[in-house]
Amino acid sequence: MPTTPEHLDTIADAAEAAAPLLARASGDERRAWLDAVADRLDAHADELIALAAEETHLDDARLRGEVARTTGQLRGFSDMIQDGAYLEATIDHARADTAPPRPDLRRLLIPIGPVAVFAASNFPFAFSVAGGDTASALAVGCPVVVKIHEGHRRTSVRTAEIVSAALRAAGAPEGSFAIVEGREAGVRLVQHPAIRAAGFTGSVSGGRALFDLASSRPDPIPFYGELGSINPVVITPAAVADKGPELARGLAGSFTLGSGQFCTKPGVVFVPAGAGFEELVVAALPAPEPATLLTPRIASAFAEEMSEAQSDPDLEILAGAATQESGAATPVVLGASAAAVRERPGALLAEHFGPATLLVAYDGDEDLHRTLRAVEGSLTATVHAAADDDIAELVALLSTKAGRVLFDGWPTGVAVAWSQQHGGPWPATTSIHTSVGMTAARRFQRPLTFQDAPAALLPDALREENPLSIPRRIDGRLQLPH
Repeated sequence: MPTTPEHLDTIADAAEAAAPLLARASGDERRAWLDAVADRLDAHADELIALAAEETHLDDARLRGEVARTTGQLRGFSDMIQDGAYLEATIDHARADTAPPRPDLRRLLIPIGPVAVFAASNFPFAFSVAGGDTASALAVGCPVVVKIHEGHRRTSVRTAEIVSAALRAAGAPEGSFAIVEGREAGVRLVQHPAIRAAGFTGSVSGGRALFDLASSRPDPIPFYGELGSINPVVITPAAVADKGPELARGLAGSFTLGSGQFCTKPGVVFVPAGAGFEELVVAALPAPEPATLLTPRIASAFAEEMSEAQSDPDLEILAGAATQESGAATPVVLGASAAAVRERPGALLAEHFGPATLLVAYDGDEDLHRTLRAVEGSLTATVHAAADDDIAELVALLSTKAGRVLFDGWPTGVAVAWSQQHGGPWPATTSIHTSVGMTAARRFQRPLTFQDAPAALLPDALREENPLSIPRRIDGRLQLPH
């Protein structure tokens, strides 16, 4: 049931009280917390998967893989803590011979404070209660309050019980973690004075509303939102000639994966006019068996969008049904010209959360590049080209539109790694940071410099003797522990 304002205040106040305790906790203590949560989630995987299958209609293999990804993320952030590099410890010793004279300066990253996390609809584990936002915040010493998603409420509540029990058993302070429910609770949460940052995965409209609330507070806070993304794909004429049927099969598999409910779904594909790729995609589509989408709201929105597409004079339905079954969805392939997209980008390049993709026919490089400039920011951009294609200008253009540029692959699937970038220009995200991979922790840290501080008052990471044995930059040079 929805969290009352009074209960939310109690939860947020407890997180605020816990914040200095988490900030002072050692790296080994925080590692133990994350590992304990991962271990307990793995132990309850069968129970959680059964609940999530009932609520989301996702299959066992998908959910089992997602639980593994979730616990892998937790252990990955635990490993991140071990070498201490995430603290970015930096020391510049005092020098009297500089102009102006330099005092003793010592800088590191510290926890930002209690973090609000807004769970996603399409990932009941990896972007939910114990997902990457929660893991990265706890890793750097920030208490977490999660606003759960109503699309998988029972799964979320049970996951929260398991996380809370694991943290308590591992010795984490009370107030380190909690959940709230309901739309109004989410609004109050992002505005609560105890909250110092927020992470969000969801729609452009919902994320923008919360972003505006976070920015309009008397004390504005960072809001790290992952919002909408059409993830443009470009296929060159030579690529179609070399391996058109293979590319068509890959696209069909990618945009229908998970019934098209991935944020990295290839939603717009630029194809050479007259090359016959549209026919190849239609032939590669799987049998149109209706799939139940994550929530009734998502299903009704997809059905309405496909109905509107049927009446749009600039769109052609190349495959699939414009009239979708109630509560379910079947794949739809739409077609449009590059000229029409340039004329009406806001309408034709809208994201469709479901199994639909738009094939945009372009006539030559100039036509393609002009149209790509009308594309908004995305999480990913993909190029399929032949070995002798000159695509340098194309790649430079796509690099301005996305946070990850792929070659000869498909964007669905986001590896959890140090070098991952899951974020991009607006409206893909509200910031330049990633929400996947170890550097996601940087969102929930802030820099602090100590000037001419007494040695006894310095944190261990900045003490001269380096008791933590971590890498540090000293007087401009990176120094690794012996």
